[in-house]
Amino acid sequence: MTTEHPAELASESVRRIAPYTPGKPVSELARELGLADIIKLASNENPLGASPAALAAMQAALAESATYPDGSGHALKQALAAGLGLLPAQLTLGNGSNDVLVLLAEAFLTPGTEALFSQYCFAVYPLAVQATGARAIVVPALPADHAQMPLGHDLDAMRAAVTAQTRLVFVANPNNPTGTWVGAAALEAFIASLPSSTIVVLDEAYFEYARREGCGDGIAWLVRYPRLVVVRTFSKAYGLAALRIGYAASHPEVADVLNRIRQPFNVNSIALEGARAALGDVGHIERSVALVQAERPRLARELAARGFTVLPSAGNFLLAHIGSASRAAALDAHLLRGGVIVRPVGNYGLAGYLRITIGLPAENTRLLALTDAWLGGAAR
Repeated sequence: MTTEHPAELASESVRRIAPYTPGKPVSELARELGLADIIKLASNENPLGASPAALAAMQAALAESATYPDGSGHALKQALAAGLGLLPAQLTLGNGSNDVLVLLAEAFLTPGTEALFSQYCFAVYPLAVQATGARAIVVPALPADHAQMPLGHDLDAMRAAVTAQTRLVFVANPNNPTGTWVGAAALEAFIASLPSSTIVVLDEAYFEYARREGCGDGIAWLVRYPRLVVVRTFSKAYGLAALRIGYAASHPEVADVLNRIRQPFNVNSIALEGARAALGDVGHIERSVALVQAERPRLARELAARGFTVLPSAGNFLLAHIGSASRAAALDAHLLRGGVIVRPVGNYGLAGYLRITIGLPAENTRLLALTDAWLGGAAR
């Protein structure tokens, strides 16, 4: 077989994938507009950065850069297991939580099976599913005018969509990009209602920020539900996004399957040491969460006062409805010219919305001042 288009040799399911679009980097905006004073409120990063203890541990780890990392991640697994009340055999480390999400799809999905997730879900779910050739079932979210949780997960509809071919059900709690969440009692009842042929992937990337919102703790449910997998990350509250480290907690049999297909040395030594040190710096996590708990309601109130509809959020970000797609694009362009990067979410089917990470108080105030300037210009 010969072809002038070598991409045609790839599987059809892979060829149909639309690549993931990350938030605009600061360096890209600096190149485009020649700006020096830029703040990024686009990728749900921790504005306080990494823990000083983590930075020191990573600096020390650089001295061992010529040697391979511990492929089992023994020390980090021991620390995680002790903190979570689990066995090390229940843990799978990944190159970011994205890595373990892909591992789950690779391990449990095949052509002829199905994976189910809610509309407006994290973009990696459909990408991971599509690459396997399995069928993706997208369940409509709750309506935008829902009284309690607009655009949130409709658990009743999701349960009704489960079939004998459903192998994975993805639930992000809270959800990205909407920020919406499901209460602990409703979520546990949903998990308990699923058939034994289905694995629930509970994505708790924003768990630390959501503790006080009644989302529940999926780790505590593992003892009761052997087909539950809880996925968490060090990228958000721990401030280690650049290191790419996350993990899955599950029944030991599930972890064994994931570790069979996990790439050797998929987590580097610097990330392993940084994450282990970050776990021990409880004060840094508390300060990071306190910042969001103080600034999230303030920013939501201020945006609402300016006429935007702001969704309820249990994460370190807000989803704001600006209006039409063109209106949202115009505000985004204005903010970029002022050196503030937020996240357009048209690729999620939310063209009239912008997702805004909770920044430092001065950063949030700068965002609001630029928004005021744009609103004044739009009014004229």
